[in-house]
Amino acid sequence: MADFVLVHGGNMTTETWNRLTVGKTVHTKDGTMGGMIWDPVRPVLEARGHRVFAPTLADEHTSTLTDHIRQIRAIISGNDLHDVVLAAHSYGGMVITGVASGMADRIRHMVYIDAALPDPGQSLFDLIIASGTDPLSFAGLELAPPYGEKLQYDPLSIRSLQKTYIRCTKSDFTNVTNLAREKIAAAGTGWTYLELPSSHVPMADTPDRIAQFLLDAAEK
Repeated sequence: MADFVLVHGGNMTTETWNRLTVGKTVHTKDGTMGGMIWDPVRPVLEARGHRVFAPTLADEHTSTLTDHIRQIRAIISGNDLHDVVLAAHSYGGMVITGVASGMADRIRHMVYIDAALPDPGQSLFDLIIASGTDPLSFAGLELAPPYGEKLQYDPLSIRSLQKTYIRCTKSDFTNVTNLAREKIAAAGTGWTYLELPSSHVPMADTPDRIAQFLLDAAEK
């Protein structure tokens, strides 16, 4: 059995989630989803006997990318997790890249779901700008501390890890994920590249497909 650690992106509003979901509408006290974006897939993974950790990242207005990386590393080390399937959505790609670079021996598979795929020294905003897009053109995206912080890591530390990238073809971020596709093609090996006809939030509109992709990653 694998241990899944699932990392969300920017803290999505329930309004956005409810506009996309094929399930029940969600209402929370603060109007945000946090780690709840994984609720549609979590039961499928747990039904197969896997342990699942889907934390809500610390407040993006008062925390940094480094803080988020430390938060996820603490979950892995604090629960003595090994053979981890480390999955991320959107901005969470920045987080899991930093997490894995410091504890690659505990990671079985990295899964990027329409997620940021940074080079060393890049921030989330750098990635978006490199795609020819103004980051502030996306509704609700602002220059909060985690999104402007540049990620420093050694790419050699995660080169041998198995990785899957799931690109959502109906996403608003296709310019950014096009760059990820190009990086993966240039890498040549070590990657499984998949495309999914879904929005940027496939946990909402295609949860069964995402659950199966995650299960597949646990078998590799």
